[in-house]
Amino acid sequence: MPITVAPGSVVLVRDEEWLVSTVEHTDDGQLLTVQGLSDLVRGTTATFYDQLDTIVPLDPHDATPVADASPHYRDARLWLEATLRKTPIPLGEPTLAASQYALAKRLRYQYSAVQQALDPKNLQPRILLADAVGLGKTIEIGMILSELIRRGRGERILIVCPRHVLEQMQNEMWSRFAIPFVRLDSVGLQRVKQKIPANRNPFSWYKRVIISMDTLKQDRFAHDLHRHEWNAVVIDESHNVTGDTTQNNRLARTLAPNTDALILASATPHNGNRKSFAELIRLLEPTAVSPHGDLDKDDLKRLVKRRHRNDPEVSSVAGADWAERKPPQNLLVSATAAEDAVADELDRVWLHPAGSSPYSGAASALFPWTIAKAFLSSPAALRQTISERRRRITAHPVTPDQQLEIEALDRLNDLNDAAFNSSAKYDELVRYLRSIGIDRRRPERAVVFAERVATLHWLRDRLLDDLSLPADHVAVLHGGLSDTEQQQIVESFKQSNSPIRVLVTGDVASEGVNLHQQCHELIHFDIPWSLIRIEQRNGRIDRYGQRHSPHITTLLLEPSSPSFRGDLRVLSRLLKREQEAHEALGDAASLMGRYSASAEEEDIKQVLAGHRDFNDVVKSVDELSPEDSLACLLATLNAPVDDEPPSAEFTEPSPLYPRPVDFLREALEAYYTTPSAAPTDSGRGGGVSWRDHGDGIVEFVPPADLRQRLEVLPQSYLRDRHVLERFSLATDETVAQEQLARALTDDSDSSWPEAHYLSPLHPVLDWAADRALSKLSRNAVYVVRGTVDLPTVLAVGTVTDRRGLVVAASWMCIRFLNPEKLTSPYITMHTSSADMLAEVGIGADMSNPGPVARPDDLKPLVTRAMNAADEELTSMFKAAKENTQTRIAAWNRKTVAWQEDSQTLIPNHALRVRRTSVEEEKQLIADMEPQQKLARPLLVVVPQTVPTVHEERAHAKQ
Repeated sequence: MPITVAPGSVVLVRDEEWLVSTVEHTDDGQLLTVQGLSDLVRGTTATFYDQLDTIVPLDPHDATPVADASPHYRDARLWLEATLRKTPIPLGEPTLAASQYALAKRLRYQYSAVQQALDPKNLQPRILLADAVGLGKTIEIGMILSELIRRGRGERILIVCPRHVLEQMQNEMWSRFAIPFVRLDSVGLQRVKQKIPANRNPFSWYKRVIISMDTLKQDRFAHDLHRHEWNAVVIDESHNVTGDTTQNNRLARTLAPNTDALILASATPHNGNRKSFAELIRLLEPTAVSPHGDLDKDDLKRLVKRRHRNDPEVSSVAGADWAERKPPQNLLVSATAAEDAVADELDRVWLHPAGSSPYSGAASALFPWTIAKAFLSSPAALRQTISERRRRITAHPVTPDQQLEIEALDRLNDLNDAAFNSSAKYDELVRYLRSIGIDRRRPERAVVFAERVATLHWLRDRLLDDLSLPADHVAVLHGGLSDTEQQQIVESFKQSNSPIRVLVTGDVASEGVNLHQQCHELIHFDIPWSLIRIEQRNGRIDRYGQRHSPHITTLLLEPSSPSFRGDLRVLSRLLKREQEAHEALGDAASLMGRYSASAEEEDIKQVLAGHRDFNDVVKSVDELSPEDSLACLLATLNAPVDDEPPSAEFTEPSPLYPRPVDFLREALEAYYTTPSAAPTDSGRGGGVSWRDHGDGIVEFVPPADLRQRLEVLPQSYLRDRHVLERFSLATDETVAQEQLARALTDDSDSSWPEAHYLSPLHPVLDWAADRALSKLSRNAVYVVRGTVDLPTVLAVGTVTDRRGLVVAASWMCIRFLNPEKLTSPYITMHTSSADMLAEVGIGADMSNPGPVARPDDLKPLVTRAMNAADEELTSMFKAAKENTQTRIAAWNRKTVAWQEDSQTLIPNHALRVRRTSVEEEKQLIADMEPQQKLARPLLVVVPQTVPTVHEERAHAKQ
């Protein structure tokens, strides 16, 4: 017979006490994930199979009442608070419990994304966050993860993001949400190799990991992924995993079935190809895409969240925290004589020759525009392009046609050499930077975008001299740098004390990077031939949180050659269309309907080559219609409906400890005789040097067992803020916001806040909860006085599914109308623990006149109360099962229909993969069936008139 145990149970394994976190039913029996309670294993997380270890659940019916003698019933309140914290919220609970405590300005449109991700209409928590650039998808990710953690679904989390934003993402998750991630960049990987055995899976060693897709492609990780399951996986910039033959897509397909929750994020969620977009949706839910590849609008509404800057729910709350963009300025710059000579050569010989161009390769009409684009970037970019073309030609025996091209390239190169230090566009850049105050003695900053790496270095070298700036005042960011170098530059630019005044960057910084904290000036030194890329670049400073009106400036070279100048008007029109779309839609991607920067660039090349008309390639806002493209379908997902979703509701703060710091302080007082004394690791008698500064900041020296837990915090944070020596915590949200802002100011030497926000999910509180739980003796329950007329047992009942996840919970007050015979039980059911505690007068302000006399006499009361709770829980279990069966019946029908439909298609590898995914979906449906129920006593509450031990002894003497 398998053991009967559920999350929240206390079990004995190997003669130690453990609190059960999750119970999974596997082919090898029940797998328990537990946390140690007794002294030897306190703070330890372990897993046990009931087939391999003897697991003995402590029977709640046999719980022994223990009188609490601590002042203000401190021990009972701490134990109860810890138990409540360790009890997961049910999966379908509509109220939000953790995301409201994020250290960010919480906005309604972000909460609606959280609600949609957790919607029980979905088989699993799965969503594509497709909000336009700048709306705060990272904040939404953190809020969703916070709620999953509080629901017991966030123990193991993987975040995959571009390598240049690894530290930014890690910083946001820790600083704003108190969720620590181990960063596996090149430095982090080296540290991992030193810490764990070579044959160990790093994803098993660390519970929460942040990693780049480039690193994840390494063979050792790809192998480990197949053997590891996650509670949640986040893939940022997920448009990079489309295309079912790419390595990125194969990795995503490996992750998707191995995780419960899946969060995809992308401002450009598809490339205009329904097949590619369907691949993203299929990752979220295999049956949401028919075997024929068709998309269903109702499924998309469940799985995709798409908003832009001008959506009513966004614009109504953005306000001063997102300053309106200034009208963009497109500066026409007349070419110098030397540049005109190059432009004339390009025009006559390459772009508009009397005969054919000298290009000897394929696609001869388009390659000349590759050279022209390099010229429009910089003389350095043109020199590099010519050199690279020559190298490719001369790598093999040269044909007569190729010799003609080489001669044409050499002529062009000679002209370009003459123009190398004569760039009108560069001169205009210097003039403009000076006009906005770029100077070593002033704080103004600017971001300069250019496409070619050669242009970036050419700009930096010249700007340092012409602006008389020190070497560290102009930084270059591009994809050729290592991941740590990229992160260091991005993080430095965010801080007001950074020396960087001009960040010269390629399009590696156009995705996911926040550059708006200290900067509101962005300059396009060259123009990307893509609306998506223009919009992505602009979104680095034009985003939520920008307090100064962002100013976008574009430098446009205007050669004397009439035909070349006419060609370049295409780029001016492209900029104009982007601004029109920004003002009308908040999103420019739908104008070209390509949803890929490279595809858009190829179309613009076709226009420049005279093969296509601009108006056919780039539509105006007025020309868009619902039938235009897949993007128009996405645009309708957020269209107003008759029944607006309800506003988010939140759980109330704990009545026992309305402020997390009160719980932490009392836990330290209960464990350490003198918390403010010098720290010691020998148990009682010492302290942790606790100090409350009275300004919303407390600090203490973490003891050894806490230091061990803190080692998974970001390493740069531990180093910069000396956390293992003295931990500073901000206990007030306003103070915490100030600390976060101060980390980006002149007097800060780190982008990590000096005092970390003590939110309810903070690991320090989890450590304090484990301390509190371990204090109560084995299988005991505290007895306290409250505002009751009859002895009352408080209990919690939970129902869990086959995966060990809580699907229903109820909080019970159990009394007996005949207390002497313990008959006629009367149970009051509550939907929240706060309501249950309020009914019996249990809260933060309680006085304890002394321990209740003869608590052993209450043991029969506990036993009978738990019998009554079991009976009540049986009906709740039945209701939960019926509710679940109703939900999964629809999913079963959908899955069966999908499989029947797939039989009409010719089998192929891709379809076999999808069928496998559907089979996994069917198994998931079976695992959702309610499996176990558990009722646990929380507290025995007796009337205020019950005598204390001292009173009873005094009465006996009389």
